Amino acid sequence: MTSLQPTNCARLLASKGTSAQISRSLCVLVNGGHLSLNSRGGRSLNHSQQWRNPNRAFSSTATAQIKEFFPSHETQKVRQTDAAWPHPIYTEKQLNDIRVAHREVKNWSDRAALIAIRCLRWSFDTITGYKHDSAVALAKKDHEKAVQKYAMTERKFMIRNIFLESIAGVPGMVGGMLRHLHSLRKMKRDNGWIETLLEESFNERMHLLTFLKMAEPGWFMRLAILGAQGVFFNAFFVACLISPRTCHRFVGYLEEEAVITYSRQIADLEAGKLPKWEKMDAPDIAIKYWNMPEGHRKMKDLLLYIRADEAKHREVNHTLGNLDQKDDPNPFVSKYKDPTKPHPSKDIEHIKSTGWERNEII
Repeated sequence: MTSLQPTNCARLLASKGTSAQISRSLCVLVNGGHLSLNSRGGRSLNHSQQWRNPNRAFSSTATAQIKEFFPSHETQKVRQTDAAWPHPIYTEKQLNDIRVAHREVKNWSDRAALIAIRCLRWSFDTITGYKHDSAVALAKKDHEKAVQKYAMTERKFMIRNIFLESIAGVPGMVGGMLRHLHSLRKMKRDNGWIETLLEESFNERMHLLTFLKMAEPGWFMRLAILGAQGVFFNAFFVACLISPRTCHRFVGYLEEEAVITYSRQIADLEAGKLPKWEKMDAPDIAIKYWNMPEGHRKMKDLLLYIRADEAKHREVNHTLGNLDQKDDPNPFVSKYKDPTKPHPSKDIEHIKSTGWERNEII
């Protein structure tokens, strides 16, 4: 659907007594080029800022209520505020080399984390009607029925992504907060864990903000997110106090599921099942944050970047779950005696899907 937000041209025409119908028609015609008034009162077309008034084709809110989420504001002194943690550069090969992977259970802690993830995944899939395995099984017998009953559309995927990313930013913040408070109480250094955990939370929030540039959630989803975040935050907080190692393994398994989800979206997009996304441009906020190069700024490229981030979180948390929670340094910000050998880092050059074992890096 086309966004029908009022623009300066509509107000200008209305002020001169032009009918509302003509104003709306003209605004629709120029909305794609973002007609605006410059500082001298003249009209100008700006095609480079496609996402200033984004086309929210998957909004769950009525058209009349749609508005720009967190629009950028220039103050008298400040022109732009950059991200606190610059994102590492990913190459095209690195993005395409990301694979689905699973770390096998090795002890009771791993098993508890995996059971918790499977329960959460089953519950959320059931509520949202997302049943990939059932769809595949039915498609082998009756393809049309499978599509009719289980097909995921762009809107369904977007709603799912927004909800999941609103929750995914919780673990890093909780873990970083607890380690920060622990460092204050014990009056000792944290060995570099806090920054990585907070950076992970920040990265997940950037995923959410990017999706919100493409779809605005309605009141029901807002309430669902409010309730889910409240329950999950407190549950994860208590779990971290009891066993931080289990919590890192839990997040590692959670990120495994995230990689699967985004891999399926990419596969559906490549198969032509998501036509509205085929030529969709990535929002400006995504282009700036990931430093997306020219010619690689479409929806598919955005999903590749986000999937790579989730794969990195998978590696980080599986690795942290293998370490001594009190004494070991954070291997992702450490300097190694032999830097020529593959080792953990902030980028994905030597990414290890199931995490680094302690004897490999400590």
